[in-house]
Amino acid sequence: MAELTVETTYGTALLEAARETGTENQILEEGFCVLEILEQEPELFAFINYPAISAEEKKEVLGKIFEGRVCPQLMNFLYVLVDKRRTRNIGRIMKVYKTLMDREEGYTYGIIYSVVPLSDERLAKFEEQTSRLLRLNVKLENEIDPKLMAGVKILVEGKIIDASYKRRFDELKSRMKIS
Repeated sequence: MAELTVETTYGTALLEAARETGTENQILEEGFCVLEILEQEPELFAFINYPAISAEEKKEVLGKIFEGRVCPQLMNFLYVLVDKRRTRNIGRIMKVYKTLMDREEGYTYGIIYSVVPLSDERLAKFEEQTSRLLRLNVKLENEIDPKLMAGVKILVEGKIIDASYKRRFDELKSRMKIS
């Protein structure tokens, strides 16, 4: 639970700093590029998270890699994360940042579980139908759940839309017991 507070606190602070300079979209794009680099270079990620290395050394390396390539606000934010020993949380912080931006634009996120990956057009259709049903602008992320058998299950803001065959079988089973 403490992790969520850290991510929310830092994600909110980053968005507020971005708003002051009008760099919300730039920080979003560059922040995810930084994340991609850290994922591609696990040694770099391990380096910035290693407690025995001083913050000054970490900031020097990050500066050599990213200064001039990312906006000053994001660079300063990376330095703050180093100073506060929160670099391990950068991925989740950026996700919170994106979620906060999307909420301001009227979007909310959900997960759609399916047995097989959904095509982009099928996913877009589910987003449209879910948005209409919940009266929200919904963006869905597809996750695979082989236990479903067939159909889909959608989770948005704590609400579950269960259109799976498993649920239908369970309902049929319970009706048969009653009769």
